[in-house]
Amino acid sequence: MKKLLALMLALVMVFALAGPTAFADDEITLDVIICQYGPNTNDWFLGSGMDGTNFVDKFEAENPGIKLNLEVVSWNDVHQVVDTRIANNNAPDILNLDTFSEFLPDNLLLPVTDYCSDELFDDFFPAFMQDFLVDGTYWAVPDLASARALYYNADILEQVGVEVPTTWAELEDVSQQIIDFYDGEIYPWGVDMTTDEGQACFAYYAWGNGGGFTDENGAWALNSDENVEAVEYVVGLVNKGFTNPNPATQTRYDLQDMFAAGKLAMLIAPNQVPTYIKDKGGDINFGTAGIPAAEGKTAASVGVKDVMMAFRDDEADQDARNAAIGKFMEFFYRPENYVGWVSMEDFLPAVNSAVEALVEANPSFAAWLDVLAGCKFYPTSMAEWAQVRQGVTTVEQEALNGGDVRTLLDALQAEIAG
Repeated sequence: MKKLLALMLALVMVFALAGPTAFADDEITLDVIICQYGPNTNDWFLGSGMDGTNFVDKFEAENPGIKLNLEVVSWNDVHQVVDTRIANNNAPDILNLDTFSEFLPDNLLLPVTDYCSDELFDDFFPAFMQDFLVDGTYWAVPDLASARALYYNADILEQVGVEVPTTWAELEDVSQQIIDFYDGEIYPWGVDMTTDEGQACFAYYAWGNGGGFTDENGAWALNSDENVEAVEYVVGLVNKGFTNPNPATQTRYDLQDMFAAGKLAMLIAPNQVPTYIKDKGGDINFGTAGIPAAEGKTAASVGVKDVMMAFRDDEADQDARNAAIGKFMEFFYRPENYVGWVSMEDFLPAVNSAVEALVEANPSFAAWLDVLAGCKFYPTSMAEWAQVRQGVTTVEQEALNGGDVRTLLDALQAEIAG
């Protein structure tokens, strides 16, 4: 009995000396928000998408001291979800989004160097990283990229007897011929002016008319003559019946559904459309081309880079938390994980280490990487970008309801730059 008591006492002393790290409550939980990119996103992170397991299970098995509270949120809801959490002092630890600069004025973000290893930092495409450099500090890293192009139903255009339009005038002429041939049963052109892609819509037509979000000096130029003409043009396409009927509520995914079903002849969309069509069971003979531009103007491919960022938490154990965030990033971008994520939805990579494997699996990636190199990107490093993103979408929607485009853009320019 004495030996048993002595053994129990010894065990108590061992656990006491071991300190708090011997207990499960020392685990670090990271709150992570990931955007819903397509039908496979939730399954890849939380279902059974990675070789019979998912990202969270695989990560936690390899990192037993770290738990992931990971939530996949739709693009339509994510900005409101994040704003609400920040207002309630409950910001996520890691956030995947399309912008980061809106969080800088309130000093909410961790510098990338606090959690990103030198090896991973050097793996990112340098041209991508430059967009995240503000006042000498990197505040985010690229998640993935996509490039936009014109997708067209080759069978529809052949039946009608028209060529792929390259100018705005040709687009209107082709659209009218499609309307006449199919008696309105097929929509010629897709337009998304929702909060999901309204900023992309603005970019397609503004850049294609020699305008854009900023001028040559990098200052906001939202109400330029070129931009006014661009918005008036796309609203005119809608009013003439050349587009899907509800651009303010029909998202890019709705348009892709129509395209996959053979009900939409042409749309501007990212490079993962072929996978989307396949997942929808579509059997479309489609082709890709450049985005039409105004007469005498040069079309611009539109590139989109989404980001990963980490938020500050002054109440946490900084070293342990930063190390956990770093492990998440290392695991996510590791080629055997990241290649599966990018190729699943046909996105373009943000790290050099993934390029060789992606091109080997799908040679068409090489051509898209060339397109990406010549793309224009949103000015996401500017602090007002979140307001601009919403602002141009609101202008488009109000113009659909009869608002004067110049008056609306003048007001937005004054709000942003004034």
